[in-house]
Amino acid sequence: MNKDIATPIRTRSILEKYGFSFKKSLGQNFLIDTNILHRIVDHAELHDDSGVIEIGPGIGALTEQLAKRAEKVVAFEIDNRLLPILADTLSPYSNVRVIHQDVLKADVLEVIKQEFKTKQDLMVVANLPYYVTTPIIMKLLEDKLPIRGIVCMLQKEVADRISASPGTKEYGSLSIAIQYYCKAETVMTVPRTVFVPQPNVDSAVIRLLKRDRPIIEVVNELFFFEIIRASFAQRRKTILNNLTNNLEKGKMKKVEIEEALQEVEIDPRRRGETLSIEEFGRLSDRLYPLFA
Repeated sequence: MNKDIATPIRTRSILEKYGFSFKKSLGQNFLIDTNILHRIVDHAELHDDSGVIEIGPGIGALTEQLAKRAEKVVAFEIDNRLLPILADTLSPYSNVRVIHQDVLKADVLEVIKQEFKTKQDLMVVANLPYYVTTPIIMKLLEDKLPIRGIVCMLQKEVADRISASPGTKEYGSLSIAIQYYCKAETVMTVPRTVFVPQPNVDSAVIRLLKRDRPIIEVVNELFFFEIIRASFAQRRKTILNNLTNNLEKGKMKKVEIEEALQEVEIDPRRRGETLSIEEFGRLSDRLYPLFA
């Protein structure tokens, strides 16, 4: 019986065996608590014929638990120093493939076509490097991959922003961008003491389940996101001020913007953080002909 990778003793012996030193620039923090890994995998709701994409497997602690529950695991690892370690620690699992590539530069859709069966149940499960959490999640969603969802560990503060509701200080363009594509919930918090080295921040696990179609239908998706970015550019400013100052040609069209806000029943004095996704949708559809 193989001893779990994610124990303090086994992790230390693996790191010592390979003389591995952590790279701060890659945001490497390895989990040393098997119970937490089991709970992360539970939240992914995998079955025997599920496929899993993992990002940043480290020394294979989470990969190992995924391999025990899924039909196949494909892991993207950017750090070539970890490849021999993963080849060793994951040698008991024939259903794991490690790809040495930066996921942000990878053609993930092509990898899915090559590595998984057509219409296979697919989840992304990862302990994401905190410095690139948002770009990775947005790439996975914007690439319109055939995945059921994403379960990932990230900085608690970012998890709070992703799952935030309108009217809270955490709610912003990131909340809307992700909730547009997914149902988002924070499923557990993780203390910093269960990592080596210990990070300076608390962590949380978030589950994003992809919607069949985006939460609202808008005339132009790019313009919808442009409106959102402009609305949150300066959080303390009103929606009217932000749109006027941050949309291209906004200053020239201040009167029309104010009229549009009144027409879709949004008080121009409100702040962006109080608007629901539906309100942003109505507003962007009404403004689009003015800026197209």
